[in-house]
Amino acid sequence: MATIHHTTMTPTKLELLTGWLPKQNWYIGSAGAPELVSGGGFRLDDPKGAVGIEFMVVVDAAAQEPAAYLVPMGYRDAPLEGVPDEALIGTSEHGVLGTRWIYDGVDDPVVMGQLRALMRGEAVPQHQSESDTPEPTVTVHGPVPDEGFDVRINRVLRSAEAAQGASGCLAAGWTWPDGTAARGVLAAVTPR
Repeated sequence: MATIHHTTMTPTKLELLTGWLPKQNWYIGSAGAPELVSGGGFRLDDPKGAVGIEFMVVVDAAAQEPAAYLVPMGYRDAPLEGVPDEALIGTSEHGVLGTRWIYDGVDDPVVMGQLRALMRGEAVPQHQSESDTPEPTVTVHGPVPDEGFDVRINRVLRSAEAAQGASGCLAAGWTWPDGTAARGVLAAVTPR
């Protein structure tokens, strides 16, 4: 199980995402800088213990109507070879682990591999900020095929009765800036 270090990161994840998020083609905010707050998320363990994996929900409170975004991230101790330059969210100095290269998880093969494992029931979602603590609010609605599928990340989250009647999807909750709880589909299986 991954160990969560309660330490500093400079710049913080929210600071890095404030610069990175508006450059993405799926960003629905205005031209101004977003005002990001953490809305929730979860972690997955890398079986080899080399890559930190986090699925972070950030909410843009600056928008007239707040928007929630899912950003899967891979934390690495060295640059990831063979990915597009825009996959790098940024680097940050971790108070315990040193320099971390933080990548958009969609372009990180370890992150996506563990997401597929979660969808197949072979990985357990972990609490975002507590070590060795499963996150029971993250649920997979099946069935999911053993192989021959991809996973599509829902970048812009919509609050809905998560996965009612849906098959092959990942549901979880987040919190809006006013404290209201929401739940929706974070990812779904797509055939290859």
